Amino acid sequence: MEIFPAIDLKEGKAVRLSKGEMSSAKIYSHAPQELAKNFEGYGAKWLHVVDLDGAFAGETVNFDVVEKIIKSTNLKVQIGGGIRDEARIKRYLDIGASRVILGSVALNEPNFVRRMAKIYPVVVGIDAKDGFVATQGWAEVSQMRASELAAKFADAGVKAIICTDIAKDGMLGGVNLDFTLEIARASGVDTIASGGVKDMSDIVRLKDSGEVAGVIVGKAYYESKIDLKEAFRKVL
Repeated sequence: MEIFPAIDLKEGKAVRLSKGEMSSAKIYSHAPQELAKNFEGYGAKWLHVVDLDGAFAGETVNFDVVEKIIKSTNLKVQIGGGIRDEARIKRYLDIGASRVILGSVALNEPNFVRRMAKIYPVVVGIDAKDGFVATQGWAEVSQMRASELAAKFADAGVKAIICTDIAKDGMLGGVNLDFTLEIARASGVDTIASGGVKDMSDIVRLKDSGEVAGVIVGKAYYESKIDLKEAFRKVL
């Protein structure tokens, strides 16, 4: 199971939100690329980066900052937030991103995502509120169940599915293992858990399930609830 340290970007700074509310943003670093270097030093192989401004605006707002992060380490970077067309996919891959996350567009244009997944290293991001897919930076909740959307990409060739329980995200209340397993089983695709990781016990639970490919760690690290060096030692 892979651990993905997370950097969420708002106005060029590394922040964390609570339940996806932009007004709840807490700044943790004015130099996100330094965080990336720290994560590499702890033993990370991957880095999860989200352009929060981009997710809300539907465009690549923090592109220059993402480029600095990518070029500051040898980490493989998966990037999401506002990537809704092929040109933006190519733009991120051209600066060295290892794969791109398609979120809102996965609900609105699943055939486009399937097409892109045959050409580029694509990850689908499925964010859910009470089991239903949320889009546009979590500002809108659809009528489609997250597991139903996940099933649409069972044979699409996507590299992974990241599933986030919005109610858990940034709350340090524990990861939603049942939701993660539901997505993994519906899709048959490598599934990465996101939202609510509180401490090492969550990492262990996910790994012990034998069905989870990865986990994103954000606020638990930033609030010193988890020692990433220890986490990498136990998981690798």
